[in-house]
Amino acid sequence: MFESLSEKLERSFKVLKGHGHITEINVAETLKEVRKALLDADVSYKIAKQFTEQVKQDALGQNVLTAVSPGQLMIKIVHDNLAELMGGEHEEINLKGTPAVILIAGLQGSGKTTFSAKLARFLKSKKGKQPMLVAGDVYRPAAINQLQVLGEQIGVEVYTEEGSKDPVKIAKNSIKYARDKGYNVVIVDTAGRLAVDEEMMNEISSIKEHISPHETLFVVDAMTGQDAVNTAKAFHDRLDYDGVVLTKLDGDTRGGAALTIRSVVTKPIKFVGIGEKMEALDVFYPKRMADRILGMGDIVSLVEKAQEQFDEEAARKLQKKIAKNQFNFNDFLTQIKQIKKMGNVKDLMSMIPGMGKALKNMDIDDDAFKEIEAIIYSMTPEERENPKVLNGSRRRRIAKGSGSEIQEVNRLIKQFEETRKMMRMMTTGGGKNMARMMQRMKGARPR
Repeated sequence: MFESLSEKLERSFKVLKGHGHITEINVAETLKEVRKALLDADVSYKIAKQFTEQVKQDALGQNVLTAVSPGQLMIKIVHDNLAELMGGEHEEINLKGTPAVILIAGLQGSGKTTFSAKLARFLKSKKGKQPMLVAGDVYRPAAINQLQVLGEQIGVEVYTEEGSKDPVKIAKNSIKYARDKGYNVVIVDTAGRLAVDEEMMNEISSIKEHISPHETLFVVDAMTGQDAVNTAKAFHDRLDYDGVVLTKLDGDTRGGAALTIRSVVTKPIKFVGIGEKMEALDVFYPKRMADRILGMGDIVSLVEKAQEQFDEEAARKLQKKIAKNQFNFNDFLTQIKQIKKMGNVKDLMSMIPGMGKALKNMDIDDDAFKEIEAIIYSMTPEERENPKVLNGSRRRRIAKGSGSEIQEVNRLIKQFEETRKMMRMMTTGGGKNMARMMQRMKGARPR
C-alpha cells in the first residue's frame, strides 16, 4: 500500500539534503518531484498542483530551527498537508438511532456485500452493538446467499424476503423487524450496477428517502484510481452520502483515490478494506495514513490491533513464564495465532517506523507461519511442553511428520530461543531486528 508513492516522496526530499535553509529555488525543485510523485500515484493534475502550491506557501519564509534540517521541515509540512488533503481529523460513523440505520451504496464489484458483513462484525466485536444485516440486492445472482454465508460466519442475522423484488419494501420491513427483535443497528446492503445509470440512482435514492438512514456509506474500489473519484462524485451529487469506504486498498493500487476523494466530494473516508477476511477492516485516520505514506509507520494502529488480541491476564502469565524460562512451544503457537488474527503480516510490520524500506525486497506470504505451525503440530505434547528433550532422532521424526527438512526444524528451534528476546527487540532494536527475524522464517524470502 502506497509503496511506490512513499519511495518517490522520499527521493524528492533528498533535493534539500545539505541545504542550510529553505529558499524558493530549492523548494521549487523539491515540489516538482512531489508533484510528479502524486501524478504517478493517480492524483489528478489539478489537485496535485493545488497541493504543491499550498506546501510551497507553507514552506517559504519558515525559519529552520538549529535542530531541524530543511528536509525534515519539508517532510513535516508535506505530512500536515497530506493529512489535511485526506480529511484532517477522523470522523466517527453515526450510530444514533433505535435502531441506527446504515445504508450501503456503490457499484457492482466494489465489495459492498463483503464490507457490510465486515462492518457488522466491527460493530459487534468492537462497539458492543447488536447489528442485523439486510439483503437488499435482489438482482445479482447469489448476492443474498453470499450475505447469509458471511452473516453465519460472524454470527449476525441476515434479514431476507424470499421472492420479493422490491428493495424499498424489504428495507422498510427490515427496520420494523429489527426493532421488534431488539437489534440496535441495521445495515442495508443494496444492489450495484456495472456503471452509474439512472435506474440505479433512482432506486438507491428511493430507498434512502423511505428509510431515512442515520448513515449512508458509499463503497468504492480503490484499485480503480481516478475512476473511483469520478464515481464517488456522481453518487454524491445524487445521494449526498455521509462517508466513503475504500476497499481493496491492499491490492495493486497507487493510492490516488485515498488521497483525493475527500477534496472532490467533501465527505470523509471512514473505513478502508485491506483484505478478504472479515477482520480485514480498518477505521481511516488521515494523520496515521500520512505517517505511513511518508515512511513513519503507524505504531498507534499497531498497538490497537495488538490490544484487541492480547488480554492483560494472559500477558501477565506469559511474562511470568518467560521470566522463569518456562516459555514453550505451546506458548509460541498461541502467540503465532494471535499475530495472525491481527491481519496481514507484511502490513503489520510496515506499521513499525523505518520498516518500509526493510520490507521492500521481502516477500512475506500472508500464510508465512504455515510451515512453522506444521512443525510444532508434529511434536508430541511432551516435546512442546519441554523443548529440551528434542534430540536428533526426535527432530528427524518431526521433520518427516511435517514434510520439512531437518535443517528447517533445527532453524525453528534456534529461532524459538531467540523469540524470548523479541519484546526487547521490539522496544529497543526496532524494525531492523524484527526484519532479520522475519527473514529467517520460511515465509519471508528476499526477492
